[in-house]
Amino acid sequence: AIALSFLVVLLGRIVTQGASTFVVHSISVQVPLDPARIDRTALEGVNYDLMVADAVLAKLGEKDDDFGTKSEAVKDLMSPDFGFQLLNMVKADSSLIGKTVTVSGPLRANADLYFKGEIKRSSPEEERTLSNQQLDWLDALKSSGAVKTGFNTGFFTKSDSTEPEQAGVLGAVVGSAMMLLVTAFLAVPIGVMAAVYLEEFAPKNKWTDVIEVNINNLAAVPSIVYGLLGLGLFINTLGVPRSSPLLGGLVLALMALPTVIIATRSSLKAVPPSIREAALGVGASRTQAVFHHVLPLAMPGVMTGSILALAHALGETAPLLMIGMVSFVPGVPHSFDQAATVLPVQVFIWENASERAFHERTAAAIMVLLVFMILMNAVAIIVRRRFERRW
Repeated sequence: AIALSFLVVLLGRIVTQGASTFVVHSISVQVPLDPARIDRTALEGVNYDLMVADAVLAKLGEKDDDFGTKSEAVKDLMSPDFGFQLLNMVKADSSLIGKTVTVSGPLRANADLYFKGEIKRSSPEEERTLSNQQLDWLDALKSSGAVKTGFNTGFFTKSDSTEPEQAGVLGAVVGSAMMLLVTAFLAVPIGVMAAVYLEEFAPKNKWTDVIEVNINNLAAVPSIVYGLLGLGLFINTLGVPRSSPLLGGLVLALMALPTVIIATRSSLKAVPPSIREAALGVGASRTQAVFHHVLPLAMPGVMTGSILALAHALGETAPLLMIGMVSFVPGVPHSFDQAATVLPVQVFIWENASERAFHERTAAAIMVLLVFMILMNAVAIIVRRRFERRW
């Protein structure tokens, strides 16, 4: 009961903090592309964010002052993504200069937090990141219907960003999947074959006893030790690219191997000796008896142990920090030797970010990670129950 109560509190805290991430407040703005403000010879040097801010001021029925303070204040409410959209439009079609175009996107993180109730007007102005005038503008945009509320699909379709409203988990999900592929490709076949040899073919002597003791001890070694091993062996000695899914997969494969070996040996021991004896009695060789009869019957336990080992590896952070996967990676990895990030490290990076909006995204990323781990554990349970045989 105590354990369940702590679990409920933990999950409740994560869900309540991260649920707001899946709600986004966006706006569409019609921006005149004034030819006098755009240098055709240097399109990337134009202040498109200021043009967006002026368009929003016009939408509010206000004009900027001589010092440009109002436009600067509005810029703090609009995501920089609007300016990048205008730049890409002009670069793709320069004939748009002199016309009015429409850009849509999310409000900046602080404005989004205000609509979510995280920033309150009742707080003293000097303690808020938004001024009273900025809050008045946001209320006016909301009441006019310019601000729309919807599901934050960008959280799943975008990668990491320095701006909270543009940050997503796509790059981390892809990086985790690629890393798990490397881990599974190495740990499962090597671990299963090692277990089969130790259980079925290896002679019982002091050397196999030493190996068995070491395997059991390795299963209890802290994960950060594997990170140190990966740093010294794979990076400094073999020159594997730092912060890549290949490197992360190699390190986690070493960590998962003892678990796979132990689970496989337990599954092989659970097969009745009569199966082996019957196979040998009808003329099968020892190898045929093991690979044609014993191993297939032990496969449900082998698959369960392998899936649980991979699920454990998915949630590891310490060894990945040791091999440099803590770096900021804004894109999606396209190869196994390219720099990437993974979900546990993404959670670590966002939790240590100074912006308040990153904290809700931390909880949302934890929810995504938990979904992956629950699915993997569910698959292990289904496989176990579906193929398990009682003797």
